[in-house]
Amino acid sequence: MADIRIENLRKQFGSFVAVQDSSFTIHDGEFLALLGPSGCGKTTTLRMIAGLELPTSGKIYLDGEDVTFNRASARDIAFVFQLFALYPHMNVRKNIGFPLLSQGMPRAEIRQRVEETARLLQIDHILNRSVSGLAGGDRQRVALGRAIVRRPKCFLMDEPLGTLDAEFREFMVHELRELHNRIHATTVYVTHDQHEAMAMADKIAVMNHGVIEQFGTPQEIYSKPATMYVADFIGSPPMNFMRFTSGLKTGARSVSLHGVEVNVPEVQQDLAEAELALGVRPEHIRFSDTAPLRGAVYGSEYLGTNQVVAVDTPSGVIKARVPANRNFRIGETVGLEFNPTKLALFDCRSGRAIASALYSEERHG
Repeated sequence: MADIRIENLRKQFGSFVAVQDSSFTIHDGEFLALLGPSGCGKTTTLRMIAGLELPTSGKIYLDGEDVTFNRASARDIAFVFQLFALYPHMNVRKNIGFPLLSQGMPRAEIRQRVEETARLLQIDHILNRSVSGLAGGDRQRVALGRAIVRRPKCFLMDEPLGTLDAEFREFMVHELRELHNRIHATTVYVTHDQHEAMAMADKIAVMNHGVIEQFGTPQEIYSKPATMYVADFIGSPPMNFMRFTSGLKTGARSVSLHGVEVNVPEVQQDLAEAELALGVRPEHIRFSDTAPLRGAVYGSEYLGTNQVVAVDTPSGVIKARVPANRNFRIGETVGLEFNPTKLALFDCRSGRAIASALYSEERHG
């Protein structure tokens, strides 16, 4: 396996810029998820890494070699698509072994490697079955097997679980991560599903309109969002935002949300002219009878071990994740208290987080 290094990668179709000057490195054996909504540029980025699209500008390095303009067949990369693209007239064994047969490998070695791969994927008991009669999960394993059997430098996967039902999809998320742990493959995985990305990836690149908004571990992406977009895209429910226009001066220890003072860590810079938004995750809110910020319960979503309660406040609807054993009445007035060490501050004009303001030492770490 090998590192993949992307430098200032750009793809333009006429006047439309699909990928804007992306730079990142995937280290040997890492699992990277390219995460974002449809049309954000994640699949275009993957196709450029694979050699299926040529970049407008920028560089792609695989194992230290510049492969920017190499053909796909010369990159030693295996691609797994959302649609399995299996050969329906072949059985499982022949489907998995076809890439090796195309390379002219001796049949005895093909047989050995196919059987090793099938055991790894736990499909050795269906090697002689036709792929046309297999369930979706087994068909996906066959598609993975056809990629693994080549032993390439890295694997590229374009929403490979997109056609599976929810229950089996969750099962395959676990299976894919276990497979990655066993073969230590450098993997780039495209998905629009944040749960898939958070569950499987070592690193996540969150994309929006062709731009990588943030690159980091799942923990960093969730706990220290670099932009309002990331904070809103990651999390279910996402981060709450409370906008205010009064501005903040150096040394301030509270913000005014529609006349209600909310305590925050000491502000480290002059933000008197900025348009700001305070951000807080639902799990960092608790109900308090003495809290100055108050609102009426708007609705409640029961989730088993906890519930998400929506509260209509002067700063908008705020969602809090609280224990499931407390009952709320629609219209009931409650007080909301935030954990000040978990607050984030954003510049509304740029959408960027202001890391030097309301971030605690824990967030810096």
